[in-house]
Amino acid sequence: MTESDLPVTDFHPYRWGDPARRTTLPAAATETLAAFGVRAPEREPVDLAGLTLPEPSFDLAPLTAVVGAEHLSTEPAARIAHTRGWSTPDLLKLRAGDLADAPDAVACPGSHQEVVDLLAACARLSVAVVPYSGGTSVVGGLAPDRTGFAGVLALDLRRLDALLHLDTVSRTATLGAGMRGVEAERLLREQGLTLGHFPQSYEGASIGGYAAARSAGQSSAGYGRFDDMVVALELATPRGTVSLGSAPRSAAGPDLRQLVLGSEGALGVITSVTVRVRPAPAVRVYEGWRFDSFEAGAEALRRLVQDGPLPTVLRLSDEAETSVNLADPAAMFAGGPGGCLAVAGYEGTAAEVAARRAGATGLLTAAGGQPLGEEPGESWRQGRFKAPYLRDPLLDAGVLIETLETVTFWSNLHALRAAVTKALTDALTAQATPPLVLCHISHVYETGASLYFTVACAQTADPVAQWQQAKQAANEAIRSCGAAITHHHGVGTDHRAAYAEEVGPLAVEALRAVKGVLDPAGILNPGVLISAGEHGDRA
Repeated sequence: MTESDLPVTDFHPYRWGDPARRTTLPAAATETLAAFGVRAPEREPVDLAGLTLPEPSFDLAPLTAVVGAEHLSTEPAARIAHTRGWSTPDLLKLRAGDLADAPDAVACPGSHQEVVDLLAACARLSVAVVPYSGGTSVVGGLAPDRTGFAGVLALDLRRLDALLHLDTVSRTATLGAGMRGVEAERLLREQGLTLGHFPQSYEGASIGGYAAARSAGQSSAGYGRFDDMVVALELATPRGTVSLGSAPRSAAGPDLRQLVLGSEGALGVITSVTVRVRPAPAVRVYEGWRFDSFEAGAEALRRLVQDGPLPTVLRLSDEAETSVNLADPAAMFAGGPGGCLAVAGYEGTAAEVAARRAGATGLLTAAGGQPLGEEPGESWRQGRFKAPYLRDPLLDAGVLIETLETVTFWSNLHALRAAVTKALTDALTAQATPPLVLCHISHVYETGASLYFTVACAQTADPVAQWQQAKQAANEAIRSCGAAITHHHGVGTDHRAAYAEEVGPLAVEALRAVKGVLDPAGILNPGVLISAGEHGDRA
């Protein structure tokens, strides 16, 4: 299997991914869930198809004039499909029939200029705009603050899905922002190339979303984060176009590409991205390693990333995650090898893979690692996009299950893990729902690494409020440790307050000033990334 074998998936409300790939809980899960007091919810999810929505209260004619009637919809099904993202609170609200964040209309522009014209029209109409492509935000990035606006438009970029240009000499590709990652990989593989960007949301996420949220794929050790790959982009704003990136690197002032990357639709709508591509690997080898403790495994990863040779994929599960075998979602709850499981993957030519694998093997062995062979690594590679499919049956069974992530320097890693684990455990235990908290290192750098937490416990009668308390505690723990509030999920609305604390009021003021220039009416994803409507970011 290669990543380009997966289908492009249109996600649907509160059910993840391709219906043909949906799963049920393993039989071994029943005993584990019972131990945590999990009971199936008394109420079935609401049938969203039977719900109605109010008609838009603003004039649709200016928007129809831009995209045509066939590309502007006010139908409930279209609006519901563009409501919120894919965090567990988003899903729980939809399951309960809460459509308060549904947009009033959905527009699908067919060109960059149509996006510019739509934004200008929305600014005149005082209609807030939510850029939308894959819709896989897990931090409230698709639920803007609509206070003071005439309505909300979901601006779906799915028609901007072309491979616009391929430069095989420079090894760059220009892609429409609405192109899904799966389709981009398929087109590039036809030319013997790869982007090498495979986040867990890969089946549904898009090129524009990767850029807007500074996505980090699971192969980031070898291919880099998505923001490392971007060499140019085009941004549509209510005031016109911003084109950035005339060369790979430049000394002509600050790199404004980095200002747009991670801006989450608050500064403009990314309509195309030019990215670095690489030859598709001829050989791929993934293998497992066992370490006696998380501390020993983390030390081995640190030495490997600092001294090399660096694998393409490098990750480490802690003892709890290894024990439920989350590294292999198909066998979840079946039990892992004990200790801590690391996965190392190597991609490239046969000679490159052999050389890097030999060098890494020596270092990992010297650091106390025990080789487990290719089966655990290949099992992870084959199953790495299956884990999100488990969330639906877990929610059905009454489990509150959610993830969060952060990043820090190596010297702070273990203190951060302990603090976040304690914060989550204390917050949920105080609600009489003691949790299972799992953690893994998912991305590594010479100076530090990211920690990715998975949390599971029984749902209370109000699971949204239950998680909000736990997430707030985790955010406070992250900030108290001096770590970044997010590594690759983005800021959205969930992390907005913590992000403001992280960068400080002067930096927020500077960012707000940029938004004021590009988006004077404040229509672009208001309340996402920075707070809306109270500090002059609207006209």
